[in-house]
Amino acid sequence: MSPELRAVLVLLNQVNSVSAATAEHAPTSPSTSPSAPPFRPRRSWPRSLAALEVRDYRLYLSSQMVATTGLWMQRIAQDWLVLELTGSVTAVGVAVALQFLPVLLFGMWGGVLADRYPKRTILIITQSVAALMALTLGTLALTGVIQAWHVFVVATALGFVTVVDNPTRQVFVSELVGHTHIRNAVSLNSSVFQLGALVGPAASGALISAVGQGWSFLLNAASCLLVVTMVAIIRPANAPALTPGAQKGQLKDGLRYIRRTSEVGWSIVLAATIGLFGLNMPVILAAFADTVFTTGVGGYSLFNSLTAVGALTGAILSARRQASPRLRVLTTTLVALGLVLMVASLAPSVWLFCLVLVGVGFCTLQFLTGANSLVQTTCTPAVRGRVMSVYLMVLLGGQAIGGPTVGWLVDHVGARESMLACGAMVALVATAAGLAMARRSHLTLELTVRRGTGRLPVHIVPSDH
Repeated sequence: MSPELRAVLVLLNQVNSVSAATAEHAPTSPSTSPSAPPFRPRRSWPRSLAALEVRDYRLYLSSQMVATTGLWMQRIAQDWLVLELTGSVTAVGVAVALQFLPVLLFGMWGGVLADRYPKRTILIITQSVAALMALTLGTLALTGVIQAWHVFVVATALGFVTVVDNPTRQVFVSELVGHTHIRNAVSLNSSVFQLGALVGPAASGALISAVGQGWSFLLNAASCLLVVTMVAIIRPANAPALTPGAQKGQLKDGLRYIRRTSEVGWSIVLAATIGLFGLNMPVILAAFADTVFTTGVGGYSLFNSLTAVGALTGAILSARRQASPRLRVLTTTLVALGLVLMVASLAPSVWLFCLVLVGVGFCTLQFLTGANSLVQTTCTPAVRGRVMSVYLMVLLGGQAIGGPTVGWLVDHVGARESMLACGAMVALVATAAGLAMARRSHLTLELTVRRGTGRLPVHIVPSDH
């Protein structure tokens, strides 16, 4: 053996001896301990599903997938049951109004409760009551003793549940995911809600045709109990400190915050517009199915499902965006919704009407997701419950006014004319709101012609630019 090779072997032997001694005397790290579990890399979710990184939110969203399907099954069954019992579209509008009237009258106090008490406890109570109401309707319908006034009473009771449940649910989601994932969580919630709106009407229509409305109510009761179970399991990690006790001026503090924050204030104004004139589709679609195209309950379910297809598409696209939209985007979307409603009212055939309904659902969901995320990401956690209660009050409470009004118009003027008027009002009010925003912000339009840039030549700039 050559001297060089012998020297290399001696050096390697010394290195191995030092390494062994070091390993023998070094403290054992948890990651290398025989009893430690193997390292598992953290699951990486796509950007459009980023909020699913939170385990509690995954549990909550899974329950909502079932609950929203049950909710839509009950809505379809309730509307068609009232139409069968009374033969009046106005009565359908009254049922919708009674469900949202408590939100209009008492909605702001629901936000105070959401800021004052634990959200888990509130949701367990509200969902338990909702399950009891659905069970009551199902029992009355299956026994054949149900009357229209029964539906009106239960709808009113559910309205009081909604007063507390909706703002609590909105804030609860923000507590689950934190500020980083609020927009994505809002979009995923909307996707799940519209998936339920896609499956629920079809399932309810099949059940109504086969065995009547009763089983749709019972299935919704079961879905509410599933939500109760999941919420009881969840332990939010981002829950802020609760507002101590009953204090004077809490409601006024929320209203002052809305008045001071232009993004929140204008979002609520736009939400009131769509609530009054753009979210009365159950009443209008029931009239189109019953009198315009005479498609019956199957057509009514189909119309709602196609609207949900467009809304689900909008929700999926919205989930891919991380930044909240600006007010001008919300205004433009609302104007587009009004125009699409006007086009749908003039559709000469049922198939063209169905096609345009997809656009109605898309524009509606784009606006609702954008406005919701803009309000939630703008306001501070301390007043979020009260701010969201006002937002939901005008959004849902507007339907309490618009529902019977549109129903009356349908009975006295016609379904097409009523839908045309609603679309025109949405477009006009949104345009007026956009002009008012521009005037208060001292903005104007500037036309710039630049070849080859691929950008629109119209820009919003300060008026003194």
